[in-house]
Order: sequence, then structure tokens, then C-alpha cells
Amino acid sequence: MPGGPDPVDWQGKALDCAACRFSDLLGQRQCGPGWSCAFDRYAPRIARFFMMNPDAADACLDDPYCETRANAARVANLFRQRPLLDDPDPAVRSVAVLRLPAGQARAALGDPDREVRVALAWRMPFADLAPLLSDADPYVRLVAAGRADPGVLPILMGDPDPEIRHVVAGRIAPRWLPHLAADPEPRVRQAAAARIDERHLPALAEDADLRVRHAVAERADATLARRLADDPDPPVREAAAERLAALSAEAERETDVDR
Repeated sequence: MPGGPDPVDWQGKALDCAACRFSDLLGQRQCGPGWSCAFDRYAPRIARFFMMNPDAADACLDDPYCETRANAARVANLFRQRPLLDDPDPAVRSVAVLRLPAGQARAALGDPDREVRVALAWRMPFADLAPLLSDADPYVRLVAAGRADPGVLPILMGDPDPEIRHVVAGRIAPRWLPHLAADPEPRVRQAAAARIDERHLPALAEDADLRVRHAVAERADATLARRLADDPDPPVREAAAERLAALSAEAERETDVDR
């Protein structure tokens, strides 16, 4: 299945299959120029080689080309992963973080590269994500916020990134949601309105953003829904009408049961 650029090594030199340490695999059709090679510059060919020949991975963890090391690390022996946390390339360190036990991966918490810390945010147990919630990089904080125990999320309610506050509004314990109901970002207020205690909905029904009022209309009681049925924005009025119809149908079912 040849394809992609011409097969050359990571320095742009021609590949010499006869001199390769894995030349015996060529006769077994486990590799071949232009489609599967550990030492090609083209990453998909490297990945295909180690997918077909995982036993060769341990021997390539010190290769000078970072793509070869990173792809080898994905299938190499687990006991060979810890030294890779000191690899000069962040992609290799990220692979090691994702494969190592959490106790060993934790050593990368101070890694200077965002890619590695993002991998940590995906890898660490929920209870150990707190240090990453204060990371300097917003994407690291975003991933951590989506996985962390909801009990630690109040520290992110004032995060400068609205996308992070939006995630927090969808996961934090309901008792904290009134604080987010006044957030400057409408999407955060909308997420809060979708989960907040019903007694706080009337105040949100006056929100300037129709997305927030729409979220309120979907959860409103009959009194509030009738109020929102006169909202100036059609989507809010439609949501209020649907809510009133649902409440009416529910009341009729309860009446039938009582009979």
C-alpha cells in the first residue's frame, strides 16, 4: 500500500533496506520501502511498521528521529517507559505519560511543554488533577476541569477563560450555580440555568441573552412559563409554549392516576 512522499530517512537520505537492522522482516513482508518502515521520515509508515512489528519497538527507543521514538514508545515494553519522561521531544514524553502508571507519570507535572501536561490532564486519576487546574495553559485547565472531581471545581469559577467556566457550570455541585448565574459570559449563564435550583429561575428569566431565557423556559413552572410565553424572542416563546404543553399533559396523567 505505497503512498505519500518518497521514502527517505529523517535527514532526507535514501533508505538502504539491505543495511537495516530489520532487513529480515523485509523478506517476511512485514515492512517495505514506501509503505512500512521504522526509519522512514513519513510518520504513517513508521506507525504502520510498529503496528506490524511491536517486538521491534524496544530497540528503537533511542533512535535519533523523534517520530520513530514516539511511535516505538506506543507499543514498547512498559518497563522501558520511565526513562522516556526525560526524552528531549515532548511527543515522546507525552506517550510515556499516557502509558505509565499514574504514580510514575506524576513526575511530569512540572514539564515545560503544554503537550505533556495535556497528556497528564487526560491520564491522572480524578483526585490528583488539582495541580493542573491552576496550570498556566488554558487548554490544560480545560481538560482537567472536564475530568476533575466536581468538589474541586469551585476554584475555577473565576477562571479567565469562559470555555473553562462553561465546563465548570455543567459539572459543579448545584449549590455553587447561583455564583455562575451572574457570569459575564452568556453560555456560562445558560449552562447554569440548565441545572440551577428552580427557585433561582425567575431571576434568570430576566437575562438579557435569549439563550439563557430559553434554558429557563425549558425548566420553568407553569407561572414562569406563562410569563416567558410573552418573551420578545420567538425561540423563547416557543420553548415556553412547549413547556406549558408538557406540564399540562403531566397534570392530566396525574389526574387519571388519581381516578
